[in-house]
Amino acid sequence: MIEPGNYKNTVNLPQTGFNMRANAAKREIEIQNFWEDNQIYHHLSTKNPGRLFTLHDGPPYANGTLHLGHALNKILKDIINRYQLLQGFKVRYIPGWDCHGLPIELKVLQKMKSTERQNLSPLILRQKAKEFALSTVDEQRKSFKRYGVWGDWENPYLTLKPEYEAAQIAVFGQMVLQGYIYRGLKPVHWSPSSQTALAEAELEYPEGHTSRSIYAAFQVLALGNSHLHKLAGYLPNLAVAIWTTTPWTIPANLAVAVNPKLDYAVVEVQAEIMRFKYLIIAVDLAENLSETLGVGLSVKTIFKGKNLEHLTYKNPLFERNSPVVLGGDYISTDSGTGLVHIAPGHGREDYIIGQRYKLPILSPVDHMGKFTKEAGKFAGLNVLVDGTQEIISTLTSNGSLLKEELYFHKYPYDWRTKKPTIFRATEQWFASVEGFRDAALKAISEVQWIPAQGEHRIIPMVMERSDWCISRQRSWGVPIPVFYDEETGEPLLNKETINHIQGIIGEKGSDAWWELSIDELLPEQYRNNGKSYRKGTDTMDVWFDSGSSWASVVCQQLQSSYPADIYLEGSDQHRGWFQSSLLTSVAVNGIAPYKTVLTHGFTLDEQGRKQSKSLGNIIDPRIVINGGKNQKKEPPYGADVLRLWVSSVDYTSDVPLGENILRQMADVRQKIRNTARFLLGNLYDFNPARDAVFFEDLPELDRYMLHRMTEVFNNVTKAFDNYQFFRFFQTVQNFCVVDLSNFYLDVAKDRLYISVADSYRRRSCQTVLQIALENLARAIGPVLCHMAEDIWQFLPYETPYKSVFEAGWIRTEDKWQNPELATFWKKIRDIRIEVNRCLEEERMKKEIGSSLQAKLLLYTPDKEFRKCLQKLNPNHDIPIENSNGVDELRYILLVSQVILLEPHDPIIQSQNLPQDQQHILIRKAEGKKCDRCWNYSKRVGDSEEHPLLCERCIHALAKRF
Repeated sequence: MIEPGNYKNTVNLPQTGFNMRANAAKREIEIQNFWEDNQIYHHLSTKNPGRLFTLHDGPPYANGTLHLGHALNKILKDIINRYQLLQGFKVRYIPGWDCHGLPIELKVLQKMKSTERQNLSPLILRQKAKEFALSTVDEQRKSFKRYGVWGDWENPYLTLKPEYEAAQIAVFGQMVLQGYIYRGLKPVHWSPSSQTALAEAELEYPEGHTSRSIYAAFQVLALGNSHLHKLAGYLPNLAVAIWTTTPWTIPANLAVAVNPKLDYAVVEVQAEIMRFKYLIIAVDLAENLSETLGVGLSVKTIFKGKNLEHLTYKNPLFERNSPVVLGGDYISTDSGTGLVHIAPGHGREDYIIGQRYKLPILSPVDHMGKFTKEAGKFAGLNVLVDGTQEIISTLTSNGSLLKEELYFHKYPYDWRTKKPTIFRATEQWFASVEGFRDAALKAISEVQWIPAQGEHRIIPMVMERSDWCISRQRSWGVPIPVFYDEETGEPLLNKETINHIQGIIGEKGSDAWWELSIDELLPEQYRNNGKSYRKGTDTMDVWFDSGSSWASVVCQQLQSSYPADIYLEGSDQHRGWFQSSLLTSVAVNGIAPYKTVLTHGFTLDEQGRKQSKSLGNIIDPRIVINGGKNQKKEPPYGADVLRLWVSSVDYTSDVPLGENILRQMADVRQKIRNTARFLLGNLYDFNPARDAVFFEDLPELDRYMLHRMTEVFNNVTKAFDNYQFFRFFQTVQNFCVVDLSNFYLDVAKDRLYISVADSYRRRSCQTVLQIALENLARAIGPVLCHMAEDIWQFLPYETPYKSVFEAGWIRTEDKWQNPELATFWKKIRDIRIEVNRCLEEERMKKEIGSSLQAKLLLYTPDKEFRKCLQKLNPNHDIPIENSNGVDELRYILLVSQVILLEPHDPIIQSQNLPQDQQHILIRKAEGKKCDRCWNYSKRVGDSEEHPLLCERCIHALAKRF
């Protein structure tokens, strides 16, 4: 005889080795080693039955430690790749690194002493840059792998590899042969701090920049137009008035432009302190200018801007006469004077106008941002500092300065050195985007952009881009493979020379350009042709490097997968990698290199601020994963928490992260883990092949749960298909907490613990738990990859799959779907929520403790629904054969007894309860508490052998023993 209180050993309590805690710092590494030892990724990427799915990696710079943005980017990619692997596709993810360019060169130079720099040859610099890049690649690779990111980490693509450089030369060569590459003297963004030309993608526009803007007067010398004869009386006291935010460009002024459609006027200056009595300005700006200059301006005569063409004025700094020319609609009356000073060597629109009027391209500024001897007395001055000051002083002294004022605006800075740039005309190599712009725009329209506004961002950037400056004045990069005739300066660049250099670089790497002699680099037919050549010293823009990656990786390494299925990077890459890849691919092949482009935002702190050292709000992925020095404050969350955060946010916008959010993510992970642990623990004695109950034989509650799983897991699949990972996060969290923990598993405990181990009542529940568990592991696999594998490794029964990722995607069956059944059980669940609320109220009043101490009186006004409920509420005083011990209200509502009330019931009548409303009344349960299942029953004590047990537990013990 079992003593009272000693029935614990007769209960089927959960058993599992699956740890309650994640122990992520240790367990995740064990799981990653398991994947590595068993080559799980390699096997799936090559043996999966589906087609090859290609997510082409955008290369981060190999120039520093990783930050949270890197983690967001790489984890997003891994979520997509793991999902595709689970779907049965072959996924070959080849990570890449951008290893050339100024960021790395600067890192190397910063570590060197000034004496070392002075004796630095290009080859020594290149060697040091290569060593630095490769060491950084190793460090970053370790971090990426620790995030749980799968890929071909031992064979990444590096832009410094000879085979990559050769493929890049091939892309360049094809663009040359198609006439898209040319050399020209044009103004480009120039960084004096880096001493090289820059692309648009290498610029940033910080807030708070201030320029010294000036209003200046240029004396009119000759009218040059019969339409202006009425202005003759204003000479020689007449001047054109200009406004500029770049006074340093006035030494290069060669014209003044007007809008031919605007009205202009000669105004009289009501002040004797001005050198010029009369000024030409736009009529609509007269009032503003009068206020700005602090003088009265009276309009004397009005004329159209087109009539000013060919008027001649004198440069206020030099003995140089220049014309007034016609500009475009960009000359407006929003600000300034309506007349724009033109320096063709220092501005994009200026250059275009200069070409139209055949003006020379004057740029008296050197690579360090200092005036050259062409600038006369200003030679040697820094244009942005003392040069600007000296020019303003000179204009002031000769009476040409009308006004100086500070002007706050966005101004381009070098994104690496964080210092201002200038527009400067230099001999550079350009790709003529204009030559294939229409094809590029067509290609854009054929790509899926996620989010859709990505298309609207990149279109104007391509539409407004006429040329792409692809040459850089640096040593660390892929050389532009051009030779110059020593005598004429003519470039030698053709199919033969390009192919020859491509072959050499493919074999020896780009160092060969600096190591080999000109004769060795030239094809044989050019070695003794009576001409002398010199090598070009320019290297290619790093955006051309990375923009050519489709050729080396997608076309060559991943054959037949071009274009790639998807490119995924930050939203700033519409002007960077997305665009450079598009332009090179369209120029060479006529199509975009990608089918889909997905973009994510930037990482912020919890207050929505940019993360920065100065604010002390940086979230370091390494500390998130491994913990900080104070592990109470900065616990080791592991990679899965970081991955869960990535899945939880709308990554298409900027995304916040901080300590509170990390704690929330850890809590969610724990809830999912607790759910999985409960499922595992209650399957310890279950073998699906032997014990599973056929679907047709399942109780109604279990069939409803299978229907609910089809809804949940179909939504999870849709979330991944549509790259809406936050929907996965919401759906899985809700499933684990609401559907399972708060409902089904709460109800199931009685069946699982109290029933005979192999009873139908218990096995049917275990059948559902096994389906839920395996599908939950599969569903979280793309995101919580370590937990998913951890779950799989603790399955208490054999499966054909070593890893959860070999098990494939979620498995549901169409026959599980039963919307009509779901509608009924949704009503039951709604009642359960109300019952729980009423039970809690009684608990607060100390009327009951456990819900099993309650008897529930339930009334619902819906007659048909009452009939359905009656089927779930057999009279247990009169045993009936058709009760399956599962589909009963008392078990579902977790009370010991349920009484369904009818409209004529005395309690309804006596308490005047409205018959058109639902009513829930709580009373104390009848009978005594069973010492084993804790349910209250009037039949406790019926058994002499077990006087403390109810009829159910007596039956269970009889079966057990």
